[in-house]
Amino acid sequence: MTEIPEDATARPAPQEIRGFRHYPGWLTLEEQKSLIEELRGLVAKAPLFSPMTPYGKPMSVRMTSAGRFGWVSDRRGYRYSETHPDGHPWPPIPQSVLRIWEAVSGTTRAPECCLINFYGENAKMGMHQDRDEADFDHPVVSVSLGDDGLFRIGNATRGGKTESLWLRSGDVMVMGGEARLLYHGIDRIEPGTCPLMPNGGRINLTLRVVT
Repeated sequence: MTEIPEDATARPAPQEIRGFRHYPGWLTLEEQKSLIEELRGLVAKAPLFSPMTPYGKPMSVRMTSAGRFGWVSDRRGYRYSETHPDGHPWPPIPQSVLRIWEAVSGTTRAPECCLINFYGENAKMGMHQDRDEADFDHPVVSVSLGDDGLFRIGNATRGGKTESLWLRSGDVMVMGGEARLLYHGIDRIEPGTCPLMPNGGRINLTLRVVT
């Protein structure tokens, strides 16, 4: 069972793995609960959907977005869009999420997209690079909520040696600098490892500068 921190008086120092900066337990229990409630309101405005890959296969992760842009996928390809698949603009990124970006990103640019991925117990994310953005000088910041996810870090090209670590509820990960274009993915979710969401599952937020 994941131990969720109760006290925000001292944020944890980062641990580095292959250029990724991992902040274990950055968010306290109360911060996580509050963020989950904000996300419920956001999803009510921009419902989760199941993207289709350009190859016609549905992704196992359901998603939505906040900010100026959202990430979408269908037969036309992977891309950013200023509207939800239902045609409405994406809701604003919550201030609580922006504060995390400001604390760890190391850039003065504000994020233009907050991708919200929901992983059920059988969902995973294959190894991929985040390279749909215009400027790779800005990092991708990831926030984990809910059940543990096994995160795998690869290389600048497919194949080769990889390393894995468990991302737990409240963890923050920064992918910048030499790590910005490394392949990475989520191999599996460990159900029942976090009490944050009674029905289980994992939520991952990824913040990006798009333009």
